Amino acid sequence: MAVITISRQLGSLGTTLGKRIASRLRYRLVHRDVINQAARLAGAPDVALATIDELGLLGIEPDETAQQAYLRAVRRVIENLAQEGNVVIVGRAGQSILQKHEGVLHIRVVAPFDVRVRRIVAAHGISETAARAQVRDSDRYRADYLRRFYNTAWDDPTLYHLVINTGHMDLDTAAAVVCAAIHSMAGKECP
Repeated sequence: MAVITISRQLGSLGTTLGKRIASRLRYRLVHRDVINQAARLAGAPDVALATIDELGLLGIEPDETAQQAYLRAVRRVIENLAQEGNVVIVGRAGQSILQKHEGVLHIRVVAPFDVRVRRIVAAHGISETAARAQVRDSDRYRADYLRRFYNTAWDDPTLYHLVINTGHMDLDTAAAVVCAAIHSMAGKECP
């Protein structure tokens, strides 16, 4: 019963890659639903927590008690998912929460800054200037989130088994690499 965590940069197509991997392996894909489940467990509003966690741009900060309850709930949800196995967890500090768990493959998905900017422009129809700001802010926020709440450097390559650059590798090849890695970890042949 394997688990894959995916940490990704905005515009790196990490979520899309996660969907392809989950489909190939017939694993469950978990993304934003973890936030909502954790928010319910913490007794905090889903929308506010999702906005804070995903963007961090509105200046809305829950008090320390609510934040800690949310972090405990996220940890509990991710650990429960890992126990169930056969899951791809996108984001939510899975690489930090499950760092010492057996049978977990940690993936980091990156792409060159300009490639990510072009993808954001195309996906959202915004200006290049706005996309550059969004990519920079997202990188800064995600790095700060991991450092602040998990004492982890988001871009530390030693946290990950694989770092995949989607600016240089297409998604089908990347999914095949991850599938081969997870099968190898489990001592199985890759289908």
